[in-house]
Amino acid sequence: MHRNKIVSREDWFQAHKAHLAREKELTRLRERIAAERRELPWLKIRKDYVFETEQGPKKLTGLFAGNSQLIVYHFMFGPGCSHHCEGCSFLADHIDGANQHLRHHDVSLVVVSRAPLAELLPYKQRMGWKFDWVSSYASDFNFDMQVSFTDRQIAAGDTTYNFETRPRTSKELPGSSVFYRDETGDLFLTFMSRARGGEALIGTYDYLDMTPKGRNETGPYHGLMDWVRLHDEYQGKQAGQANCCD
Repeated sequence: MHRNKIVSREDWFQAHKAHLAREKELTRLRERIAAERRELPWLKIRKDYVFETEQGPKKLTGLFAGNSQLIVYHFMFGPGCSHHCEGCSFLADHIDGANQHLRHHDVSLVVVSRAPLAELLPYKQRMGWKFDWVSSYASDFNFDMQVSFTDRQIAAGDTTYNFETRPRTSKELPGSSVFYRDETGDLFLTFMSRARGGEALIGTYDYLDMTPKGRNETGPYHGLMDWVRLHDEYQGKQAGQANCCD
């Protein structure tokens, strides 16, 4: 590890005080972007999507659980998928803590995957997660949200993800989608976040970013695949696979 310059207490204080101005600049920029996000146009949802839940079939409106706002995390778990995505699992490890508070502030949070519920629940139990995990297997929801792709789309290179259309090989990709239900019951898609946008939901990265070594992702993938493992597999785990649900 590179050793930084060692200085006097006064020089240390002045250097960190100068850096604090940059930290504040980032905080204010983040607040401005969040305000701009809330002003983005909405898309009315006109389909009656049906999901398989532990309480039985539910439409999208049923996932709101009495709140007016809904956050959906799209977990990469396709039908018959034998690999559990380390990245999605890493993010999912952070959900239950936040969810204790979100549900009391007019926000419901649900995890959605395309695999049938019977394939999702054993993994949920293994990981000890408490959040609602539902299946969109019987609907076009994942395809309409542009996080799942058919064989035909992949063969044709007609895959749109994160507002970009280009050839892809993965049938499942991660992301978050946000919905609002108004007083009349109409539903709207208000925001979607894809690719590295999910990092904002991973508090572990904020801790790492404060440390001298940072994220320390120095392996062959230069990302979380270099070190993140399922939280019950850190002992004796071999190098992970690079792709999920291909």
